[in-house]
Amino acid sequence: MVSSGNKVRVTLACFFAYFVMSGMLAPIGIVLPPLAEYLGRPIADVAPIFSWLTLGILLGSALALVVFDVLTVRVWTLLVYLAIVLALLTLRLSDSTLALKLSLGVVGTACGIGLAAAASTITQLYSEDHRASMLVITDGSFSVAGIVISTLAVSLVAAGFHWSSSYLAVAAVAAIVVLLVATASFPTGNEADDQGRSRDTWPASVWLCIAALFLYTLGQYSLLWWLPTYLEESLGAPRDAAGAVVARFWTGMLIAQLLVAWWVLRIGARRLVLLSVSGAFLGSLPLWLNDSLTLLPWLSLLWGVANLGLLKIVISFATLAVPNPSPRLVAALLFGATSGTAISPKITSVVVTALNTRAVLQFGSLCYLVLGILVFVAWWLMRSRAESVQS
Repeated sequence: MVSSGNKVRVTLACFFAYFVMSGMLAPIGIVLPPLAEYLGRPIADVAPIFSWLTLGILLGSALALVVFDVLTVRVWTLLVYLAIVLALLTLRLSDSTLALKLSLGVVGTACGIGLAAAASTITQLYSEDHRASMLVITDGSFSVAGIVISTLAVSLVAAGFHWSSSYLAVAAVAAIVVLLVATASFPTGNEADDQGRSRDTWPASVWLCIAALFLYTLGQYSLLWWLPTYLEESLGAPRDAAGAVVARFWTGMLIAQLLVAWWVLRIGARRLVLLSVSGAFLGSLPLWLNDSLTLLPWLSLLWGVANLGLLKIVISFATLAVPNPSPRLVAALLFGATSGTAISPKITSVVVTALNTRAVLQFGSLCYLVLGILVFVAWWLMRSRAESVQS
């Protein structure tokens, strides 16, 4: 039995784990131009450096499928967030490009393991009735980080601070995670039962959702990372105004997730998932169809709201496809999402080099379109299966 105070500490640690992940990813589009200036290289050449972060996240997500068999979730959480603190300090203390890459790789790998640990802990800590809502609220923490760290990055860059200064705030949050976990007891699941469930064959709808999550993160970061550069180069927006458009997206995401955390308890993930994928696609179109610098911050806000917490809605929806979703299923779904994040810097840089920044925004919308098709097919398969069981 987990005490209420201990449950709060564990839950906060899980929420802050999402904050750290978002805090690393959200300001990339904002810090890219000053980093390129700092290194004296074109932005398109510098952007792939962040693939060390995103590929590290992918590696960490893959390791999360096996590492918890070696040490407990609590021990791994302590180790990886302590590593994040040390690696982020290195970003500020060293001017070496190699040290930058290695530090980002360490942070990414640690975030990948930490995010899977947080999602699995939430799955074990809360009952089925509240699990979907809590998973959506973790995305709220993700969005808060997007707002806070993006806004902080805009302010620090505009003030002429070192390009990595906003990441020191992320390091502070990682240190809080270490303190919370060190003073808390984590829930223990039935390992034999978990291993038995992990051997179950997942239906096609689960695999479609994994592919959809891959496209979601690829599309999202195609838009978020290159939108500031597009606004600067094509529309002549000041750098701080271009970065503020990204912060507006995270504000919209937070508004939506606060609503969805309540709404999902009443209408269920099956209905919300179709609304969220439609909103994500339609909301992304005006970002490259409209050229009004006055309207774009509001359009970005609406796009964030229209997402309706898509990532966790799809995860919650996918868990409905199996009778007893295991933590390993959650880790596999997160692996799909982190795979899209991992290849985003390289793929988007190729698109920008071959075409232009507007084309990479269009590419992001295309990812959302295919994502919507995959989720609809998964929804149809799950509905057909449920009807056949009832008949």
